[in-house]
Amino acid sequence: MFKARYAKWMYEWETRLTMRDENRVVRPLEWGFEWLEPFLESHGFGTAMPDLDVVHDPAAAEAAMVRINELLIRHGEEFYGYQRPTDFRLEERHPQLYPTNVRPETLAQDAAIKQQAVDGTLARAQFLRFTSPERSPYPENDQVNARWYPAPAHKDPRRPKQAIVVLPQWNSDGFSHNSLCAIFNRMGVSALRLSMPYHDIRRPAELERSDYSVSANIGRTLAACRQAVVDIRCCLDWLESQGYEHFGVLGTSLGSCYAFLASTFDKRIRVNAFNHASTAFGDVTWAGQSTRHVKQALEEAGLTQDRVRALWSAVSPCSFYERFAGPEAGGPDKRVLLVYADYDLTFPREYSLKVVEAFRRYGLNFEPRVLPCGHYTTGETPYKFMDGWYLGWFVYRAFKALRKEKAAAELGGVAPVEVEEEAVSR
Repeated sequence: MFKARYAKWMYEWETRLTMRDENRVVRPLEWGFEWLEPFLESHGFGTAMPDLDVVHDPAAAEAAMVRINELLIRHGEEFYGYQRPTDFRLEERHPQLYPTNVRPETLAQDAAIKQQAVDGTLARAQFLRFTSPERSPYPENDQVNARWYPAPAHKDPRRPKQAIVVLPQWNSDGFSHNSLCAIFNRMGVSALRLSMPYHDIRRPAELERSDYSVSANIGRTLAACRQAVVDIRCCLDWLESQGYEHFGVLGTSLGSCYAFLASTFDKRIRVNAFNHASTAFGDVTWAGQSTRHVKQALEEAGLTQDRVRALWSAVSPCSFYERFAGPEAGGPDKRVLLVYADYDLTFPREYSLKVVEAFRRYGLNFEPRVLPCGHYTTGETPYKFMDGWYLGWFVYRAFKALRKEKAAAELGGVAPVEVEEEAVSR
């Protein structure tokens, strides 16, 4: 009885939170082949591009896009590959909120932060900037932005430098997940809080929300995901150039999808925290409350869930489980946290459970953690503290294990516990 009442209360609360924002826009279905054409042409896959007459035939266009997804999965190394940027730089400026809703309390918060900058009471922050290897028609989007949280230098000069790239949720503002980065600093772990494509400072002026990351434009959504993945990998390049040795990634919701794909194609990422994870990109878009306006456009165009799943299979984690677990991605050496929620209406629980099942089937070194709330309520008290504990405790232990691993290797394979005791005795 209590469980049923709690579930009803939680679902009602979750639904209210997803209904607060009234600036969601239903945009019509677009195939978006032009977003993929540069990649296909430059990698010798130009024949996959449909003729103009095909684009105007919905059935033929859909079939062509499905074939392109299949090609991208087979050539994932190329699709998620990139050329290292040459313009890494650190900028210092006042942080801004970049709200994605028009609720009065949010606009008041934004105004207060701007006033603090004018008054000189808001501290300036450092941001890593560089040009994304994946281009879009929006110059502001192509300038990658990652707030830099360097950990203080450790008193032991032998301690390896460790860092994590943090990706918030879809439509996150410029302050989301910053507190997590500060926590990681206290652990001795530096953090780059990445602004995902079309988010905060990268959002085109024509948008109120980060709609171009996930929309009924099939090709643009695929390209946005590719851009996010290569941006994460570029952040690792910069961190390496700064002397960092151990790397992690933490992604929430849409950020967890991007984080998983980045780790799949970059074995440098050893610490993986997937906060709200799911299987197929199309399933979440179709079944989740947060994307109901995207589903409406897809449904009005006559598509079904199964067909949408195929149209976005190249950006779906479930398409790459085997590679993630394999030696080419460093799967046996990865440490993974998987967080999901029992009452999630945005990443439905049934899909998260499939991720758990798949991770077990592939023998991954992972820890599942379950929140007694939903997707949006994860950001509410007390659940945000539970989630923060799961994430922080995992990241602390995972990076500590990597330090022990390195120390053991340097001492010729001494067991990690013995290494720690031996180091202390010195």
